[in-house]
Amino acid sequence: MSIIAVIIGRAGSKGLKHKNMRILAGKPLTAWTIEHAQASHKPQAVILTSDGPDILDIGKTYGIHTYQRPAELAGDTVTIDAAVRHGVSSWEQETGKRATYIAILYANVALRAENLTDRALTKLIDTQCDSVQTVYNVGKTHPLWMRKLEGPDTDIVEPYIPNEIYRRQDLPPVYMLNSGVLAVTRDKLFDVDPNHPHNFLGKDRRAIITKPTDVVDIDDELDLIFAQAVLEHRKNQG
Repeated sequence: MSIIAVIIGRAGSKGLKHKNMRILAGKPLTAWTIEHAQASHKPQAVILTSDGPDILDIGKTYGIHTYQRPAELAGDTVTIDAAVRHGVSSWEQETGKRATYIAILYANVALRAENLTDRALTKLIDTQCDSVQTVYNVGKTHPLWMRKLEGPDTDIVEPYIPNEIYRRQDLPPVYMLNSGVLAVTRDKLFDVDPNHPHNFLGKDRRAIITKPTDVVDIDDELDLIFAQAVLEHRKNQG
């Protein structure tokens, strides 16, 4: 049984330019993800697949497996699973081994709970499910408290989902994906169905619940500021 972590990071980005190379507390975002993967106990190898030479250079300084992504897998329309399959296939060809379980890590996710990847992989292995994703409780941004605007001037407030819930503690739990870790089996990752882009997640999909600040996904300048604030908070908490 081989357990690997695959980090994916494109050179381009429409939201935050060169986001995977942006600096947080003295280190590029990619470096934060690599260090998290290397500190995890379950993965037996850490892999980085990217079309960016500077991103790959960071991986080389950490001594992990790095693979240059071909042009056809470098655009913003390339699916997550296609990028991961490139990393897995490249590693298998290089080592002669075959992956069994894969933790998918986005290079631009700067902060994660230190044991998050291990928790996701453990659930994947112990339950023999198809995939495990990390989520957090949406709290007061609950869909039952969302509103839509109607009328000729688009200013009439109506509930998006009709309900009579006015206390937050009465809201049923609802969770949002947070991109912290996505763990999948190799069999499902390579089960490609063009008509169903999320087919690689399989039918038996499980979750790991995190705190809202356990994972910080960097997509814009404000996310960087928030990540810095979370780091300071963690430091003050000891």
